[in-house]
Amino acid sequence: MTYRTVMVALDASPACAARVEVAIGLAKDFDAHLIGLAPTGLVDPPSEPEAAAVLVEYGPSAWAMLMEAAESAASDFRKRCVAARLTSFEAVAEQAAVAPCIAERAHCADLLVMSQPDPDRPGHRQDRSVLEQVLMHSARPVLVVPYTHQGPLRWQQMLIGWDDSRESVRAMTDALPLLRRAQKVLLATWHRAQGDAGLYLGQQGRDQERSMQRMHSMRQWLAFQGVEAQPQDWVTPLPIGEAMLSAAADLSTDLIVMGAYSHPRWTEMLFGGASSTLLDAMTVPVLMSH
Repeated sequence: MTYRTVMVALDASPACAARVEVAIGLAKDFDAHLIGLAPTGLVDPPSEPEAAAVLVEYGPSAWAMLMEAAESAASDFRKRCVAARLTSFEAVAEQAAVAPCIAERAHCADLLVMSQPDPDRPGHRQDRSVLEQVLMHSARPVLVVPYTHQGPLRWQQMLIGWDDSRESVRAMTDALPLLRRAQKVLLATWHRAQGDAGLYLGQQGRDQERSMQRMHSMRQWLAFQGVEAQPQDWVTPLPIGEAMLSAAADLSTDLIVMGAYSHPRWTEMLFGGASSTLLDAMTVPVLMSH
């Protein structure tokens, strides 16, 4: 298994240049075809009923402006690919809603590169919604690059967040081409500390023992795939997402691999969850699969 086609989402945001650099690096590393996709987005509907007539009059020019911006992003992408001497690439500007366009087009790629939404940028909520929709519906792994990221990626230290879910298994499988290149891989799980007696008593202790047995089975599976992973079981008083970020910082991790929204999304929206925490506060790239 390798990445033969990489796709990167294009727009006019400041973070676009950084994720394009990451995507170009991936295309070079895996000798992959690189696709730059620039959806126009939709014309904002009028907020007042009487403004509908204005939209009819100025709608065509609004669409033209959106298409011009998408074509500009595609043109910049082509120039960067030429400068990087890529041999196989294409840029697509498409008049379409952003999230559905990216999710559908990603079906024809092995890996999709997007950016963490910048909370200080106008439209942050829409950007976050787009990323979440793509994660849920693209059927492909998404490499999310922090909006503060600069420069090429390093692949020496990788951390797999394991929770015995379908999504975490999917993420590990999707990340195999990267995991095989790492110098060190940590296969980690976290348990919340509860009560003075700790986690090693009663039902919680038995659950943790079963979890460790399954994790060692996954370690064996990874070894069969050419990845030597060190298992690690941590007890933490922190929410799991925060504990994962803390471990990534302590270990100088270059990449986190995890399942996205392994719990129902509405519960994460109401009560928080590791996926939401990582999307809000990631400090290193995160490969997510749903």
